[in-house]
Amino acid sequence: MEMTSKQRLEAAFRFEPVDHLPFWPKFDAAYAPYQRGRFREMSLQELHRWCGSDEHAFGPACFRPVHQSAVVEHYDDGLVRRETIHADGGTLTDEWHFDVPSHAWHPLEFLVRRPEDIDVLLAATEDLEFEFAPEQHAQALKETRDLGDGGIMTCSLGTSPFMDWIEHIAGVANGYYLLYDHPDRVEKLFDALHAANLRRLEVILTHCPIDVVYSIENTSTTLMSPAIFRRYCYPYLVEYCQAINDAGKMPMMHMCGTLHGLLDQLATLPTHGFEAFTSAPVGDTAIQDGRKACPDSVFLGGTNATLWLEPADEIIRVIKSDLDALPHHRGIVMTSGGVMPPPCPPDTIRRVRDWLASYPVRV
Repeated sequence: MEMTSKQRLEAAFRFEPVDHLPFWPKFDAAYAPYQRGRFREMSLQELHRWCGSDEHAFGPACFRPVHQSAVVEHYDDGLVRRETIHADGGTLTDEWHFDVPSHAWHPLEFLVRRPEDIDVLLAATEDLEFEFAPEQHAQALKETRDLGDGGIMTCSLGTSPFMDWIEHIAGVANGYYLLYDHPDRVEKLFDALHAANLRRLEVILTHCPIDVVYSIENTSTTLMSPAIFRRYCYPYLVEYCQAINDAGKMPMMHMCGTLHGLLDQLATLPTHGFEAFTSAPVGDTAIQDGRKACPDSVFLGGTNATLWLEPADEIIRVIKSDLDALPHHRGIVMTSGGVMPPPCPPDTIRRVRDWLASYPVRV
């Protein structure tokens, strides 16, 4: 019997049989403007429905941040964003610029640049609380209704401290310098950021109607060694997963980088699964590697952006080879890994989807 997209994804997340493998091309805001004709004006949901994909949508997590004494100011003109934090007698400011072709924000200045900045951010983080946002709750219910049987809704708790530090707060190079020159101060900040994440997560788990909760990690051994992951990421992620599991929801990890060197640790994380699992050459981990190391985990991914620049026949050949090598197809959702590259035309995506719908699933 044919399943709806929602039923298909839910079954895959539960390691149950599916009528055919779920498929989610990860469109973002950069995709449609690159296309021609009618596709250029389509919404993301319209693109998903035209391609026949099983949509994996992100909705609001139903919280808002509240500071007791720190003051946070935001500036956003659509091309430049700045956040200014006043706390403990100090001021921090970052600046991000919008890149129009990729529809992405990129940092020019980070919040933390000097050792004394760590203490200012620590004060602001310890001052940070979270409250229920009823307007977001109403929006989450609306988006879930609008999605209907077209897929499943998910939400995000944020990012664990170390990845937040090197991605958003201090940058890779300066973040490592500060960590190794001032480990006690930075580690104290990590613990405060983690405590704030747990406070945020409590609100999500209490009020948000969405059952799949992501930690958006962007993990990659291009940014850290396995030893760094073990010390500064793993313990925090375990706590998030345990809290989500205890609430009867599904913890998921967005990890989109090179992961092969971390598989032994990922295998013991109490997460439901991993999303953006990306093959070479963008990542370094085939879906067969993930299934061997993590036999009970759900995997969303299996391909990479460069593969989607090839003709449909070549994409199908590679996917078939990888799927044929798996011991079974439970817990597999085929995606583009990272976001779908805009040069890949919708016709190619739909042709691959139609082939996946005919591929014999082994359960």
